Formats: sequence, structure tokens, C-alpha cells
Amino acid sequence: MSRRYLLDVNVLAALSSDEHEHHQKAHDWFDPMTKKDEWVVCPLTEIGFIRLAANPATRVGPGSIKRATEVLAEIQKLPGYHYWPIRESWVTLTAPLAARIFGHQQVTDAYLLGLAIKENGVLATFDRALEYMAGTRFASHIHLIE
Repeated sequence: MSRRYLLDVNVLAALSSDEHEHHQKAHDWFDPMTKKDEWVVCPLTEIGFIRLAANPATRVGPGSIKRATEVLAEIQKLPGYHYWPIRESWVTLTAPLAARIFGHQQVTDAYLLGLAIKENGVLATFDRALEYMAGTRFASHIHLIE
């Protein structure tokens, strides 16, 4: 049975920009994964990617909203692509993780992890702190790309 990997914003950015510090690491994981598993984006990861990729100060990504949008349209054609709409509130999706959310910088991560849990998927990330947030109960819903 294939797994469904929800890509976090930094994974999308790394895949789309050879200037990203984790570009090669992302492709080393992503390219073979798409031959056997599904991968997913959601509204939050799309918006986060566009915001990051369109910001000229980050120098990660295409550098404009128009080009970032085109990149998203291009990746939709890749094997294994799926889209998860978000229908639940932040409160609902993060409820199982509430005791492990400690700061404002974890808000988006908690929401994405909550979505992965709800959809029985796996959040693919470079962020080791998400392993703590998931704890042993939800460890199977995190994939740390190393």
C-alpha cells in the first residue's frame, strides 16, 4: 500500500530551487518516492510556497508570484500528485497535539501535522522539532528528510 506524503513548505521550496540549502536532499528523497507513493499539497502549503518563492529576499524559488504560481501548476502534472482541501479549523486539527505546541513558530507546523493525521498521511519535513510535536502517538505521521 502506498503512503501519502504531505509536503511542507520548505520541502516544496527545496524541490523548486537549486539555491535552497536542501535542494539535493529533497530530490534524493522525492524522486524515488514518487515511483511508489503519493504526495500531497494543501492550501496552506501552496500559499506558503508562493509567499516564500515570491519574496526576492529569500532567493529561494522563482522570485515572483506569477512564476511561483506557474511552478505549482507544473508540479500538479508530476506522478503521484494529490491535493487535500482543508475543511477543519485550526482548533479541530491541532486538538490531538495541543499539549505539545509551545510557540508561535509551531502554528503552521501543528496545522499541517494535524491535517496529515486526519487524512492518515505523513508530513514530509526537514524540521526535526516536529518529531517532538508528534510524540510516540503520532510518530508514524512524520517523515524527517535527512
